[in-house]
Amino acid sequence: MKKLLIAATAMIALSGIAAADIQAPPGHAYNSTRKLGRAVSNILYGLIEIPEQMVRKGNAQGRYSEYSFGIVKGTNNALQRLGYGFYELFTFTCPTYRGTFKPPYETGGMDNRQEMNPTDGLSEFPPELGFETYFRHTRSQTY
Repeated sequence: MKKLLIAATAMIALSGIAAADIQAPPGHAYNSTRKLGRAVSNILYGLIEIPEQMVRKGNAQGRYSEYSFGIVKGTNNALQRLGYGFYELFTFTCPTYRGTFKPPYETGGMDNRQEMNPTDGLSEFPPELGFETYFRHTRSQTY
């Protein structure tokens, strides 16, 4: 009886320690198909960086900055996107960035685009022209 009590106590104690972590790993959303999609979007829509940076610089620093620094910054970002797009297109089957499929450039993150500083670094996907919103919630009204 004493051995049975010790065995039961050991099983209960070990079952609490052996609890598994059921959360997904940090890079689970990044895979080869996402990398291929990012490559295609950077190649096809990377030129949108030029008008996007013109608008951002114009709103932040005025019209002269829009037509000078905005064009230069937008062209720079567009060429970076084009280069990264072809790089990721040719290597989409290989985890090249630190053994993962994450983008090889600084991003604001996949799920926190509203917290990204748009003047520093590239977002994971090219910007959208026109009205942009990153919040998908509305207030429900009850009558």
